[in-house]
Amino acid sequence: MDAELKRFAADYQTEELDILAVTGPVGFGGVKRGSFWQASIGLAAWMEEDAPDIHREEIPLFILADNSLLDYLRQRTPPNFIVKFQARLAKDGKSMLLLNLPEPGFDPDLKAILEELKKPVTLEAEGLGTFTLDRRVKWFEAEIDWCGAKAVLDFDQGEPEEMAKAQETARALLADAEGWDRRVREYAAGELTGLANDWAEGEEELSPEDFIARMELAAIQVAPDGEFEFWFDDGEMFYGHSIHVTGNLQEGPNWAQMEG
Repeated sequence: MDAELKRFAADYQTEELDILAVTGPVGFGGVKRGSFWQASIGLAAWMEEDAPDIHREEIPLFILADNSLLDYLRQRTPPNFIVKFQARLAKDGKSMLLLNLPEPGFDPDLKAILEELKKPVTLEAEGLGTFTLDRRVKWFEAEIDWCGAKAVLDFDQGEPEEMAKAQETARALLADAEGWDRRVREYAAGELTGLANDWAEGEEELSPEDFIARMELAAIQVAPDGEFEFWFDDGEMFYGHSIHVTGNLQEGPNWAQMEG
């Protein structure tokens, strides 16, 4: 661990800083790096404990951790929280290296920032409804009626022009919801009915029509340039996995897979 930590720490300055920070909407996660986890959490705002300047740019806080430390960090450093800790700033200024176990902290200015970040952010889209920002995944989402059933419609947070183009994709889909619903389901059935029968383990063989009937729409993701993704619950054809179909307005659906 010491050798790995030294290699990892080589990208960071030697000065140790006492930090107060607001954690972002997602808690500690980890990516395997050799025999350890490269654990990280996003910081929405931070300041040196004895300095007045508050940095509002998002920045990740990293540490190499074993399973026990990662579990501890997940439990004791929640999202949307004020913490204090010691850290080193990266040489490029784009991340921090955690040096000790974080503790609860407080600063009135950071508290005000945290309260502001916790307020709902909404967006009105003509013909589509009111969307609410999910800060964990940085997309706007709303519940819509799709062919008589409820589904989630979402698009990425971004520049206003890009979000407007994504909304146009949604309007085009909704203008012919029944037609697009049929095309997407038929494409998925054509690609995946055989796989579903392979998973059936001796049960009665499904026809494409059976496959379509068991698909339950969960969400539609839209993007600029007419791109879309449909997510379906699988009706237990894949034991709870999702059915994922992508495509665009020009070509229609062009890829389908069982996922999750």
